[in-house]
Amino acid sequence: MGLDTTHGCWEGAYSAFHRWRCKVAEAAGIPLELMEGFYTPFFGSINNSVQHDTERLVEMSNALKMEDSLCGIYIRNVAPLLPIKWSSLKPDPLHVLLDHSDCDGYIKVSDARKIAKRLEEILPLLPDEDAGGHIGNWREKTQTFIDGLKRAVAERKRVEFH
Repeated sequence: MGLDTTHGCWEGAYSAFHRWRCKVAEAAGIPLELMEGFYTPFFGSINNSVQHDTERLVEMSNALKMEDSLCGIYIRNVAPLLPIKWSSLKPDPLHVLLDHSDCDGYIKVSDARKIAKRLEEILPLLPDEDAGGHIGNWREKTQTFIDGLKRAVAERKRVEFH
């Protein structure tokens, strides 16, 4: 069981799709692991808010007298800003792919065209090496996704995620 898309963009494990999107985001300069929908707070369960988590971090920082340390500076200045909202970033066609469900939904034809073009731009920035698992070579897997997007555009059909 895993993610399958139409037009041959992707067939493989959800975990591999996540790793691939992380690598694409890294090449594009997008901090995916800090983004809304991906960021995981340090403490608590899924029911705890990020604000509550930040308050606990500040309390811990103060108790450990970390105010002037790098960790203390992070806790006071960066942690309250997390997760980063997609709307705060400069628009990029990759946001549609990166902020997309990994198990359902679709990519519109108009978005597929733009994503394919953007992936082609960052393709040389991806490692030309084997990533293992269901990915294989980073660039080859990305080219497969690009080719699938282009097929969908040529057929004027959306790319569906199953």
